[in-house]
Amino acid sequence: MNLAVKLPRGLVLKNPVVAASGTFGFGPEYRDLVNIGRLGGVSVKGVSPDPWPGNPPPRVWETPGGLLNSIGLQNHGVEAFCTHDLPYLRETGTAVIVNIIGHTVDEYRRVAERISEEPGVSALEVNISCPNIKHGGISFGHDPDQAYLVTEAVRNATDLPVMVKLSPNVPNPGMIAQAVEGAGADMISAINTLVGLAVDKHRRRPALGGITGGLSGPAVKPVALRVVYEVAQQVKIPIIGMGGITTASDVVEFLMVGAQAVMVGTVTFQYPQRMEEIIEALPDELLSWGFATLDEAVGSALPHKKEGLPHESP
Repeated sequence: MNLAVKLPRGLVLKNPVVAASGTFGFGPEYRDLVNIGRLGGVSVKGVSPDPWPGNPPPRVWETPGGLLNSIGLQNHGVEAFCTHDLPYLRETGTAVIVNIIGHTVDEYRRVAERISEEPGVSALEVNISCPNIKHGGISFGHDPDQAYLVTEAVRNATDLPVMVKLSPNVPNPGMIAQAVEGAGADMISAINTLVGLAVDKHRRRPALGGITGGLSGPAVKPVALRVVYEVAQQVKIPIIGMGGITTASDVVEFLMVGAQAVMVGTVTFQYPQRMEEIIEALPDELLSWGFATLDEAVGSALPHKKEGLPHESP
């Protein structure tokens, strides 16, 4: 089965399975564990204009069915990324998606411009969960107007495909999705982590050094599916779904609610080869549910597709 995914501005993924930002480092960290060239793509850890130190430890805390992290978007900045990490990624033969972050609209613009000077980058993923320090610290992704402004700035700074990563920590993700679509985003990725807190009973305080953290892993999958399902009915641009994916069966569910590709993250901490296993299993999984092609599965569970023939479980 042909698993290639064609996305806007000529972006083609050899298959729909992409390593999610934040869980795959900058790529070289997994070189001895994963055949990166088999993946549809790699979305690297967030890259900022200057180095960010991140949050104080502890930074991760395991929860039932998931993982809380409070890394604080630590990274070594765009110049170090371009010098030390990007050359390796160019040679892997997979799509290189650079996740970009900033505390102001101008910082996002600067990173987008710098990355766009480098060959071998396939797309930008704009993380709008960062706090806008010029507007009281509110996350760009919580305000449609701010989401629009940062997306517009990145769109104007690059000819690369622009993907905007949605936060689930808002009342109406679809409203944010419509705002970034209107600002020129080519794609949406959904979802980022949910805000959560864990308690260290021995120390009688919150477990994480940053107090709250982002919850990922299987526990968030129902939330992620809900957001993708809703957003797919409110925008016309493609969606890359993520959140709790651990199997090829999970991938099919995300495709059915409207995603055209997926990102896989937290499970790779425990099973680094899981993405390769999902790619291998996906054709048979799709066939078992009556889909002769990948495209047939996309959006098949959305309301306008409900007139189609139901398919019994295998």
